[in-house]
Amino acid sequence: MVERTSATGHHPPGGATDDPDSFGTRLRTFRKRAGLSQEAAASRAGISTRALRDIERNRVGRPRSRTLQRLAGALELTACELSDLRAAARTGPVRAVARPRLLILGPLALLRGRSPVPVTSPMLRRLLGLLALTHPEPATLGEITATLWPDGPPDSHQSLVHTYVSQVRHLLEPGGARAVPPPTVVRTPTGYRMEVSRKQIDLGHFDELLDRAKRELRGAETGAAYESLTQALRTWRGPVLADVDPVLRHHPAAVAADDRRVAAALLHADAALELGRPEEAVPVLGEMVATEPLHEGLHARLIRTLAGSGEQAAALDVFGRLRARLDEELGIAPGAEVRDAHLWVLRREPPATGDPGRHPGQHRERAAPGDRTVPAGRLPAPAQLPARIGSHVGRARQMRVLDALVSPDPARRRDLVAVVGAPGVGKTAIAAHWAHERREHFKDGQLFVDLRGHSPLPALRPGNVLAQFLRALGAPPGHLPEDEDEAAALYRTLLADRQVLVVLDNARDVEQVRPLLPGAPGCAVVVTSRNQLAGLVASDGARRVLLDVLDPEEGSRLLGGIVGDCRVAAEEEAARRLVRVCGGLPLAVRTAGANMVARNIGIADYCAELAGDDVLAKLHIEGDRRSSVRAAFDLSYRVLPAAARRMFRLLGLMPGSAFTADAAALADSTPAESAALLVSLADSHLVRERTPGRFVLDELMRAYARELVGEDAEAHAARKRLLDWQRRHTDAAA
Repeated sequence: MVERTSATGHHPPGGATDDPDSFGTRLRTFRKRAGLSQEAAASRAGISTRALRDIERNRVGRPRSRTLQRLAGALELTACELSDLRAAARTGPVRAVARPRLLILGPLALLRGRSPVPVTSPMLRRLLGLLALTHPEPATLGEITATLWPDGPPDSHQSLVHTYVSQVRHLLEPGGARAVPPPTVVRTPTGYRMEVSRKQIDLGHFDELLDRAKRELRGAETGAAYESLTQALRTWRGPVLADVDPVLRHHPAAVAADDRRVAAALLHADAALELGRPEEAVPVLGEMVATEPLHEGLHARLIRTLAGSGEQAAALDVFGRLRARLDEELGIAPGAEVRDAHLWVLRREPPATGDPGRHPGQHRERAAPGDRTVPAGRLPAPAQLPARIGSHVGRARQMRVLDALVSPDPARRRDLVAVVGAPGVGKTAIAAHWAHERREHFKDGQLFVDLRGHSPLPALRPGNVLAQFLRALGAPPGHLPEDEDEAAALYRTLLADRQVLVVLDNARDVEQVRPLLPGAPGCAVVVTSRNQLAGLVASDGARRVLLDVLDPEEGSRLLGGIVGDCRVAAEEEAARRLVRVCGGLPLAVRTAGANMVARNIGIADYCAELAGDDVLAKLHIEGDRRSSVRAAFDLSYRVLPAAARRMFRLLGLMPGSAFTADAAALADSTPAESAALLVSLADSHLVRERTPGRFVLDELMRAYARELVGEDAEAHAARKRLLDWQRRHTDAAA
């Protein structure tokens, strides 16, 4: 072992410093990147742990050249990194220069200052793009391997990954004098993470601006939010990684980034309309509808901003082209939001302050706070129900519960039913099916809205929905109250003597629903949600309908409605097996059926393809994010608190599908804490509480949890805790 004095040379006066640009701080950064403890790094370099500790604490002025060389070898430093350390040891901190910036919102580009850094290797472009997409989280080794070799990795792929990571580190090195710590790629227990500031990646900069705009909107700072959104949208030069392989453009992180761009464009358009500057939002919306040709929210804003800019003909043309495209490609008509925008243009009503499409200088005629007698316009009764689902099976008991909304017996009649269940279980489908079957009971119309409680887009606020419903019921836009309570009162007034069905789909929670409940006894409300909505049952007299997965017989009938009853009859056992593989989840069965029709493949053959651990990766329809089972699960998982997300991930390690609060052994928590987390997961329908205190994780959910938990340090520690608990439990039983 080398003594401290021989390794470190002279001691500086004054003791240790915490200068972030000092030699010791740089060395500590490199050691952490290598994933080594002080003891391990010192052992590799042939110096004492105490000597390395003193160096990293800046207690050493000028480490000897031989010590530097040993440390560089132990930490696998590049020649440039070693040179940087030598310069720091000689001269101390250096002035930072322009740092590299990575652009992925459009074609991939790496800049140093304003100068582009050539990245010609396809492998390095893929790896750079993936690391930037997942930043600040690490990219797992599995993700890296699948991205670099979509058709399957070579035998030497692990060594090649290390080589490509080293080359990316070289690309990220600043020229000349460097800042500390330099941008680099660090090893993590599960893969590799790009270690750069958020603003050095344009996606991170965009997200910061979008977050700032949302805070400004919550503070009613519309002008400031508009400027932040304008800057955020300017960071985009095209689709994410437009010139890199499609495997990256379809990565979940890229899809999520595209969704955030859409959300920013919607907020930008709303702010422009509110500020009386609709013409400024038209170019952004025009570009967005070209990339999202079926997005109705974008088209509705484009129609309003064009009309607000005096381009009524262009606005009507946008509506006509969207209607034709929806009919041709999906066989559906435009939704309520687009129809409202179209109607607003047809009426040619003068836009008003605070209303979408107003012109500067125009004023709004406000209703008096006590005025509840606003005359309704001569509009047809609203008929906003979505198109019927092609096939509907089973659910007879749930349909009978919904029929309580139209029961002729006043003692049995209900005004409010909540349909709840897991993602993909068919809540919207049964609500829409029942509403179409019973629409003759509601002669004054049907109102429908997707509240976006679990959606990539921001959830709708009750005030926005009330404005939409009031317009549909004939209230002139110039008389819409600005106050949400006043709007809710006017809404109840207009419904007082009507028989209207209100379908509130995809509710986030009770507070989002309550302002939208009519007070009239002739009206009925159906709410769908992934949450239990217990407050509606307790305080509002709702009847709750719990949707479960389909049994093999019902699932086979649903499959027959998609691929044909003859095919199901010919492969009856295979059809039942496919339903079991899909966990009886209607979304999964529909997706599987659609894929079989598209590929003209037999049921047994497709069922064999789904075997294995990657069943969720195969249960999606190319180009349709809404049909992805994993995407449906993601929307529920992401809104959970951190502790509940961790518990759900760890449940993927359980040896069976049924468990109790003994899952505390996994999470290293008390049984009471574990039970509370499991109840929270059951409320979100990610697990099922079969009997009090006993829970079940359905097969597809279990596969999803296994994907999330991976093979990181957290998973290994949880497995060890579970094995220890099982051993103690077995010994106690013996």
